[in-house]
Order: sequence, then C-alpha cells, then structure tokens
Amino acid sequence: MRTWQVERRKRTRHLIELGGLVVKAGILDLTKDDRAIIYGALLWMADKLNSHEAEHARDLWAAKGKQAFNAERHEKQNSQGK
Repeated sequence: MRTWQVERRKRTRHLIELGGLVVKAGILDLTKDDRAIIYGALLWMADKLNSHEAEHARDLWAAKGKQAFNAERHEKQNSQGK
C-alpha cells in the first residue's frame, strides 16, 4: 500500500473516532443533529481555548472527559462480570 493511502486511512479513522465522540456525548440527540449548533459550539470552544481562560478550560474539560471514560470503563467491567 502506498504511503499516501496509509496516511489517508489513518486520517479517516481519526475523523471517524472524533465523530464517535460527538455521538457518545449525546450531542446529536441534544441538538437534533443541527450542524449549525454543533459547529457554533465547537467555535465557542476554540474561542475559549484561544483566550486567557485556555488553561483552566483544558484542565476542566480534560478532567470531565477522563471521569466519563473511567465511568464508562467501570460500567463496562461491571456488566461483563454479571
């Protein structure tokens, strides 16, 4: 396989994973799949990350994300153990 094909597949997988996070967070249902709302929220997030509040926002969002991933992992382990 050519290098550009490998890179394209990596990029495609990465984009699919990012889309999966949007679904996992419930954003599609909460916005009724309104892409203007989703894009606006992402722009708001980018503005926050370009502001003087960037470090605080990163810390807050990272902690919340890690907590959600850990809760999901714990829930999955409990459901497999039953």
